[in-house]
Order: sequence, then structure tokens, then C-alpha cells
Amino acid sequence: MTRDEARAHYNFLLTLCIRKAETFGPLAFAFIKDHNLNTLGLLPEEQFNLLVATAEVFADEPKRYTHKLDCLQKALDILPGTSFFDPALARQLQQDIQRLKAELDVYSAAMKPERQASGSPPQRIVVETDMPDYYLSIAQQRASAYFQEKYRLSKESKIAQHFTSAARKFEPETTAVQKEFPGACAPFVAARTGAWHVMLPFDLKISRSPEDPLDAALRIWYAKIGYSFPLRYDMGRLCSYYDDQVLDLDMNDPHLLFVSVGPLRETNLGKVDRPMPDDVPYEIGLPRAFLDGTNSLGPYVQIGCNIKVWFDANAVSLLVQGAPDLHEYGLEGGAGLLTRTYASEKTAAYAGAGSQPWQDGLSFNYVNMHLQLLPNVTTAVVPAHTPIFSLYPVTARGQFQLTDARAIGS
Repeated sequence: MTRDEARAHYNFLLTLCIRKAETFGPLAFAFIKDHNLNTLGLLPEEQFNLLVATAEVFADEPKRYTHKLDCLQKALDILPGTSFFDPALARQLQQDIQRLKAELDVYSAAMKPERQASGSPPQRIVVETDMPDYYLSIAQQRASAYFQEKYRLSKESKIAQHFTSAARKFEPETTAVQKEFPGACAPFVAARTGAWHVMLPFDLKISRSPEDPLDAALRIWYAKIGYSFPLRYDMGRLCSYYDDQVLDLDMNDPHLLFVSVGPLRETNLGKVDRPMPDDVPYEIGLPRAFLDGTNSLGPYVQIGCNIKVWFDANAVSLLVQGAPDLHEYGLEGGAGLLTRTYASEKTAAYAGAGSQPWQDGLSFNYVNMHLQLLPNVTTAVVPAHTPIFSLYPVTARGQFQLTDARAIGS
């Protein structure tokens, strides 16, 4: 930026300031951050005016005080070199800086309980799976990259977070004030980046129509609330999956679900111990093995992931639910709270459980995906490496107590 351009932009910013335009704060702060005001030829008086005006329009929130303090401190340092230096003005700036620092200390003190390290050791959650490298490492890296790319804020939107305006105008196309993005909401992002995600290394399709299934394999279910049954397609008719009984079902029956999978999108999955059919290549065999382990729960498609988690059920439970963005693909996931095993597995699942020293005091349960089509959605496709289910450790029911603050004495 040349000196003439800098002065023209400075005059533009002051015009916005005088008009109390919502765009002044974001544009002025970006100008201050991106340029050395001394090298742009701005007079000390002009730099002072711009810094103070910018400091005044920051949102009155403690998390913005660091930038506000920086602007005020720079203005105080410049003040002696201006033609209107006044000890009273300098004293007022110093007092404003002291006030902001004191309020920032109050905020920091209130946040101390969050930052203090807990005296008790962290809860240990141990995962047993036949694809440990994928689920514990590769998939988590994929999930992090997926959400970072999807919700990363632009530089302009990050700057816009710092400012508010009492007098707002309808300017939806003005990028300098666009800050209401999903990625700007801390809890929204934490639910995505702070969870443990389960996904698949191949495409998954769930549909009420038999057209265009994915290439690797297809399974069919009759599924409704209270009842489900696996089917197969043979000689132009739907048959029982178990005994080949021909069933009088039309292919357009609203209770039919067609679930298909595509070939692997990535073959470097690390260690894989899952049994696979030997009549097809690995790229087809692993997706087919997943599909062969798929079941149904009424209208839900249950995808077995062979993920067994061990945890102290007396202190922690595990919330398992559809990933936050799953609805964008036309699906919703069933939510479940894993406490301890429900004695609903076959005896073999319990034989030898707890025999290892590290299992002492731990219970186990299984993480599976339960998916159903959203209302009025007939086809849903989830691409490979897309977070499908999320796992969140939560405090067990007996480890907390809900208390009305009014009942606590001062």
C-alpha cells in the first residue's frame, strides 16, 4: 500500500467512524494489524485517532480486551508525539488501561476452576477393535481435517468477532461484518473437534429404492417400527434371506430398505483382523464384511463396527450418537448411553472378560452405528471418511447431583 493509498483508506475509515457504520471496527482493526502505521506516512495525531476510535468499538467482552488493551497502549505511547498532548488525557488512557486489566483479572479468576488440573487421575477408556490403526488414528485425523476444512473461519470473519454495533443496518453482502458462522460458536465446534469419531473407509448408501446401488455389495431389509427382516433378491422376486421363501412384496413397498457399500477409498488402513470373503479382492471384501455384519433395529440400520470399549462404569458413561453433521447427508443417528454391558450378548462375549490385569474394575460395551433416513428422504449417501458417529465421555449418573443454587447457603 502506497502512502497515497494509505491516506485515502484512512480518510475512508474516519468517514465510517463518523457515520457509526458497523463496518468501521473490522476494517480499521484489519488495517492496523496488517500495516505498520509509521511507514505509511500517517501523522502521530492520525494514528492516535484511529487507535482510540478502534478501541472504543470493540465488543464489551473480556475475551476482546487483549486487542482493546493493545490499541489503547499504542495510543498512549504515541500521545507524547502529538500536537495535542495533555497530561490529563494521558492519565485518562492509563486509567482505562488499568480498568481493563482489572476486569480481565476478574474474568481470569472466574475461569480458574476450568484451568486447574484435577487432583484425580483421568478416566481411562480402552478400545479393542479389529481395525485399531484406522479407528484410533487414521479416522481421527480424517475427522479433524474434515471439520477444520468445513468450519475454518476466514481472516475477515475472525476480525468481525471482536466488534458489535448499537446501530446496525441490513448489509448481508458486506463481508466485513459477517461473523455468524457455525465455526464461530465454540460449543458447536467443540462437539466436533473434541469427540471421538467413528467412520467408514468406503461409501455407504441407504435408500428406499433399489436403483443405482453402490458397487461392492447390497443388502435388503423389510424394516418398520417393531419389526424388521432381512431379504434377498432372486429371479425378479424378493425372498426371505434365511430360507428363500418367495414373498409377496412390491419393490416400491415403503418399508423396504436397500443398503449398499462401495469399494475401499483407501487401502492403507493398518492392521485389519476382520474375517473377509476370499472370492473377491480386498477392496471389495472389507466393505462386504462390514455389510455382512449389518443388522436392523426396526427402521434403523445397525452397522457393527467391532469396537469394544472398556471403562469404569461407576465414574463415567459413554454417549454415542450420530455425528453432528450427519443430517446433511439425509440421515439421523440413534443416540445411546453406554453404561455397562446389558447381558444381551452371547456367552462367548463374556467368557474371559476381566481376566487381564488392565481390565480390573472396568466394564465393557460395544460401539455400533444406528442409522435411519430422515423423514421425507428416500436416499442418503455418506462418502468414505465422513464422521458418522461420535462418542463423548460423560459423568455417570451417580457421580453428580443437580442442585438448585437457591438451596446453597452463602
